[in-house]
Amino acid sequence: MEHWFRQDVLDAGKLRLFCFFVAFICGFLFIRVSVRLIRADVRWWFRDVTPGGAHIHHVVFGVAFMCVGGVTGLAVTDPESGWAAVAAAVFGVGTALVLDEFALVFHLQDVYWSEEGRLSVEVVFIAISLTGLTLIGFSPFGLGDRQGEEDSLWIIAAILVSNLAFSVVALLKGRTWLGLVGLYLGFFALFGALRLARPSSPWAHRFYPNGSRKMTRAARREQRYTRVDDLMRRLQNLIAGAPDDERPPPRHKPPP
Repeated sequence: MEHWFRQDVLDAGKLRLFCFFVAFICGFLFIRVSVRLIRADVRWWFRDVTPGGAHIHHVVFGVAFMCVGGVTGLAVTDPESGWAAVAAAVFGVGTALVLDEFALVFHLQDVYWSEEGRLSVEVVFIAISLTGLTLIGFSPFGLGDRQGEEDSLWIIAAILVSNLAFSVVALLKGRTWLGLVGLYLGFFALFGALRLARPSSPWAHRFYPNGSRKMTRAARREQRYTRVDDLMRRLQNLIAGAPDDERPPPRHKPPP
């Protein structure tokens, strides 16, 4: 572990990214545990911050952390210093608090414990995955892998444009993970672009008319992903808590 940290983090100049990544995960886990304890009305834990009766969501604190961490990171001239690492960690915590309420910002209403609130958890999972890929050495569009090569600008531009195009097509087809991971690993973007679109995707609405052969195949194939979706929902519920409509009704104690 020490050898990996020194070679792949310190020597590679990724100390700030590492601190951001660890702080982001820790911040997300902490805030999810905190809100679940508040939701369960645990007496020994904190309560919602409601000065004057107004509920202050933790996205507000996240924005403050991001401002402090971002400005401090810009002010530090030595990227390998301890202050640079601290600034990156503060920025990571702030990012976790903001993305944990991404659905609230997107819908402009409190949907934290609703089905729409799952969007926040999905965004956090995506952010962790992409940051992790960058940390272990992958670069968007493979730019880092092409450093030192004598390819012409036209070849590099063609690779970048094609990779981006495949990723966009994959995203339009509803293959979110393949499209985003494909930004780092082009094979996944190509695979997602060639696959049949999911029936609820923008691509299917545009190119698969109702009753067409492709729409029928897409709907039939979508049924195969029910188990995968169920496993993902269970994982989200385990980490982040289930929405209100999926929680079992409270048990009422019989009167004495």
